[in-house]
Amino acid sequence: MAPTSTPQTPFGRVLTAMVTPFTADGALDLDGAQRLATHLVDAGNDGLIVNGTTGESPTTSNAEKADLVRAVLEAVGDRAHVVAGVGTNDTRHSIELARTAERTGAHGLLVVTPYYNKPPQEGLYQHFTAIADTTGLPVMLYDIPGRSGVPINTETLVRLAEHPRIVANKDAKGDLGRASWAIARSRLAWYSGDDMLNLPLLSVGAVGFVSVVGHLVTPELRALVEAYTSGDVQKATEIHQKLLPVYTGMFRTQGVMTAKAALALQGLPAGPLRAPMAACTPEEIEQLKIDLAAGGVQL
Repeated sequence: MAPTSTPQTPFGRVLTAMVTPFTADGALDLDGAQRLATHLVDAGNDGLIVNGTTGESPTTSNAEKADLVRAVLEAVGDRAHVVAGVGTNDTRHSIELARTAERTGAHGLLVVTPYYNKPPQEGLYQHFTAIADTTGLPVMLYDIPGRSGVPINTETLVRLAEHPRIVANKDAKGDLGRASWAIARSRLAWYSGDDMLNLPLLSVGAVGFVSVVGHLVTPELRALVEAYTSGDVQKATEIHQKLLPVYTGMFRTQGVMTAKAALALQGLPAGPLRAPMAACTPEEIEQLKIDLAAGGVQL
């Protein structure tokens, strides 16, 4: 049974894009995934994204993806939205992943812009609608042109919002002006996909966050969004400014690298990264410790 949602906040307000724990030999660590998911929901997450970019989805198999969704649902599915990343640059493959996620019991789908092949806007529209047509699950789009090479233009977002199951957008475009127009015109539930812009995006109409730093500072993110939505903008700003070193430190390199390094420092499940990702160097870990300490994170 999926947790309660509203049209305004279909996946809640604070979601962490969860890493995928691996064992020392690189196998999927389902026990670790359940322990980490429980820790994150206990910390205050309304939901978890599994099999996203931070979950190293490009290097996990279809079977591993399904096993991970099933394990996380078993651990926290009665308390948090479990949203399965199913986006690829192959529409047929994405449809297969979406159907499997629905059969496995996922509460929603995250669908990233197709990457590398750089389709036109009509191709994006057809891709997203084909995936949304294939299940009964609510869909969160994921607009991240820095990775995909192609933005979802505002006109395309407006068209996609007409689909009854496309209900939200994760915005990592880094353009507050375009976000403002897209929020106003599409009425999609808008989630910040760029931690540094969590507060600015709230100010133009976002409802919450899909966060990497949520692995470490979920209570602070929850306090930030609750302060802002209750009208205490000064408190929200103070929390935002306190978190600046965390935002900066976690993205000096790829977020999955720093997230796994930080979790390991806290004794939480993480494990190694799969190639071509690489572990943080000792120098990068020392810098990460400095950044996190400056933001009040206990290691």
